Amino acid sequence: MSELVIKPVGTRRERKQFLQLPSKIYRDDDMWIPALRANVKELVGFAKHPFHDFATVQPFIALRDGEPVGRICAIVNPRHVKYQKEEVGFFGFFESINDLAVSGALFDAAREFLAGHGLNKMRGPLNPSLNYECGLLVDGFHSPPTFMMTYNRPYYVELFDAYGMETNQEMVAFKFPVDAVPDLDPKVFRMVERGKQRFNIKLRRINIKDFKNEVRMFLDVYNRAMPGTWGFVPFTDDEMKHLAASLRFLIAPEMTSVATVDDEPIAALFGLLDYNPIIKQIGGKLFPFGFLKLLLSKRKIKKMRVMSANVIPEYQRWGVGVIALSRFEDEYEPWGLKDLEFSWVLKSNHLSYKTLTRGGAEPEKTWRIYDYEQS
Repeated sequence: MSELVIKPVGTRRERKQFLQLPSKIYRDDDMWIPALRANVKELVGFAKHPFHDFATVQPFIALRDGEPVGRICAIVNPRHVKYQKEEVGFFGFFESINDLAVSGALFDAAREFLAGHGLNKMRGPLNPSLNYECGLLVDGFHSPPTFMMTYNRPYYVELFDAYGMETNQEMVAFKFPVDAVPDLDPKVFRMVERGKQRFNIKLRRINIKDFKNEVRMFLDVYNRAMPGTWGFVPFTDDEMKHLAASLRFLIAPEMTSVATVDDEPIAALFGLLDYNPIIKQIGGKLFPFGFLKLLLSKRKIKKMRVMSANVIPEYQRWGVGVIALSRFEDEYEPWGLKDLEFSWVLKSNHLSYKTLTRGGAEPEKTWRIYDYEQS
């Protein structure tokens, strides 16, 4: 009988096995896009990252007869406990062959680690929190994920269900083809014009030359806009600076929008080009030449992911998010954009969900966040 062992990742060889396992799991899956290797190394704790200044991440590897067949991280996030007043631990970076013995043993390892920290409720997958990549794809396997969105084998849903995981939230990616803009309900355009006039709203791009202050501005709008959102925990200053630095050269200012009233930002919309087709070509490796290829390919990318659209509370019911988005009307044609993706959007966020649906966007993919609570 083959021997299955679940062990904490400790040695250099085990770290390498942990990082390389997805290439084995997805080797014949045309939809899979490898994660940026350097990013995963940081977030799981194999390299320095400000998330680890306050959180604990413990990676585990599953070995069968010495060969890697699965992985998981148990995550203790005291900031979540503090802000949400909820005693819950997390798991993420899950991968497994299609074997209930392997997935069950991995979930057990994460659950037992969290219980050792006094956390008897487990939530995931989060890689490693809601401020980063998260969710299990449950619908929409027909197309590859966009940049910084998760993907998994369809059988993962069965692995989660078999363990007794229960759905906490569902999140959706909306697709909107740019050539549908002229066909939008005229009420949308009238709403934009009325909103601009009512509050004297001005729209602009972010200023890359003043990048540090723009990051500070975005963090302020984000942290003011999000507290009512399920599971929200604010970025620390160091986290936001680190994320901004990692994306700085990938940001196209044309894909950003800041709405101001009397020169004060009231909304910030941040889009990212879908670099995933290029990341697939470079195998997730930025060095030595992958990063250069990403930069040189910017203008060839025709799909954008709107990954963050934040409006401060006092303006949230006045369509300011749509007004901020309207700035892209001047950018679609010169850039040659074909498609927008709005992701992800919580189904429980009725305001955002209904706004996108009424605006003609169509749900294309769905992810779940699961809970498991020990009895």
